[in-house]
Amino acid sequence: QVQLVESGGGLVQAGGSLKLSCTASGGTLSPYAMGWFRQVPGKEREFVAIISRSGASTGYADSVKGRFSVSRDNAKNTMFLQMNSLKPEDTAGYYCAARPGYYGDGNISNYNYWGQGTQVTVSS
Repeated sequence: QVQLVESGGGLVQAGGSLKLSCTASGGTLSPYAMGWFRQVPGKEREFVAIISRSGASTGYADSVKGRFSVSRDNAKNTMFLQMNSLKPEDTAGYYCAARPGYYGDGNISNYNYWGQGTQVTVSS
């Protein structure tokens, strides 16, 4: 069973950048489509970005399109989320997730494996 660990979160000023990583242990990432989601306390977890098993296809929530970029390195069992032009409303816990298959979607219930999350705080 694959285990996912996020890293790279922190405190950044509005307009700044962060790069999150999601690393797998106990298995490889190559069989899985992957996604990034985020959650603010008291609110539902929401979709941020998805990437296909090969990395050839990606998708983004409208709120982050043009600012965030998802990628993966299957040889290193790692997925990334490059976040640029960060806004205070991007403040949240960020979670990576995996599901078997070529490509995923934004439906949380379709993902089998989740990391514990990394906090991103954007100050104004």
